[in-house]
Amino acid sequence: MNTHTFKGGIHPPEHKGMTENLPIERAFPSTKTVSIPLTQGGAPNLPLVSVGDTVARGQKIAESDAHMSVPVHASVSGVVKKIENRLVPGNFDCPCIVIACDDSGTTDFMPPLDPFSCSKEQALERIREAGIVGMGGAAFPTHVKLNPPAGKKIDCILINAAECEPYLTIDLRTMIEDTDKVIDGTAIIMHITQAQTGIIVLESNKASIVPILETAIEKAGYSEKIGISLCKTKYPQGSEKNIVKAAVGREIPTGGLPCDIGCIIHNVGTVKSISEAFREGKPLIDRGLTISGSICTKPANIIVPIGTLVGDLIPEQFDLKPGLKKIILGGPMMGFSMQSADFPIQKNTNGILFLTEKETCLSEETPCINCGRCVQVCSCRLVPVMMSKALQAGNLEEAKRYGLPDCIECGTCAWICPARIKLVQRFRVGKQLLRAEKEKQAAKSTQGGK
Repeated sequence: MNTHTFKGGIHPPEHKGMTENLPIERAFPSTKTVSIPLTQGGAPNLPLVSVGDTVARGQKIAESDAHMSVPVHASVSGVVKKIENRLVPGNFDCPCIVIACDDSGTTDFMPPLDPFSCSKEQALERIREAGIVGMGGAAFPTHVKLNPPAGKKIDCILINAAECEPYLTIDLRTMIEDTDKVIDGTAIIMHITQAQTGIIVLESNKASIVPILETAIEKAGYSEKIGISLCKTKYPQGSEKNIVKAAVGREIPTGGLPCDIGCIIHNVGTVKSISEAFREGKPLIDRGLTISGSICTKPANIIVPIGTLVGDLIPEQFDLKPGLKKIILGGPMMGFSMQSADFPIQKNTNGILFLTEKETCLSEETPCINCGRCVQVCSCRLVPVMMSKALQAGNLEEAKRYGLPDCIECGTCAWICPARIKLVQRFRVGKQLLRAEKEKQAAKSTQGGK
């Protein structure tokens, strides 16, 4: 099988050997309590329950009337103990519903629904009611992504199975252990969008599972519609722009989306959840993720109720050796550093890493030496060095000219930089300033029109 790739990129150490051969284990918080954020993608939700209420696993507990929103469900059966602000991923406080499990095992799932006989409207509503969002990290509402604007014809569905971030292996294990659900979810998406082609995109370091996927595709009767594309192992292969370019040779335009070029891209976990929502009526209430890092006494791939505090898995599920320097939510390249382990696992949490000083970069910045390495590795073909200098000078327009809005914040430039300049952080701040400026201009236009 030929392998495909994109221009630029880097080859950081993979560190996947700690967990890639470990089956997914079911885990549960030692406190038998979950802290479920009210909003986990889309517009803010409002609670549907009150303190003291008894809830069933799968029961809807928060939602919004906004189109760009998805409800949140109880991941355990039990009693609502608190509704209060708590630390969540990103190191800020947001409202959470705290539920103490009562071990009753009571469930409140939706009735199964045949995805191939119901209408498109019914299918999209089922996906929304199941609370499904993009599980690769962005948490974008899936029912919105599957219903692109009029005139956007979708002919290809790409399943992003690259999992290019170091350490993370939960998508790999999901494809091995829940192969049929991954294929079924892909077929359901193709039916909803009327796409003629589905492609599961893997990196070459996962070539060993190609026969497993091919067998499942053939067994399900989709050999003529669903294929596999093998891409070279290189970071950031999993970004939307790179995976489209490598797999189908198309390029997302500046400021555009995959639907602008006839594609929709979904994560492995998302398509599995879509299958479960139709076949079992199960909302998105469990999350598979990788726990790794050399500090861990027991690296693992686990599945837990959403809202499980990471700290409540220690030491029963795994313990930490001395020398912890950083806790990373997600992968080491695009993840966020957390101040403690007392935060809940959400719908889009694909990994938690516990890293030593050697595994992370804690060195101080030094002046840029204008070596140009960041330009060579940028997969978006931007000029990071000039973007950085423009932002330092407070010149947003200049930063835009060098491509700031198109930056995917993958971290390749920061990884290769010999001066250890915190480029990604700088670009994130710059993009926040751009958004603020855009909102300011929009407000002026609105006032002027009155």
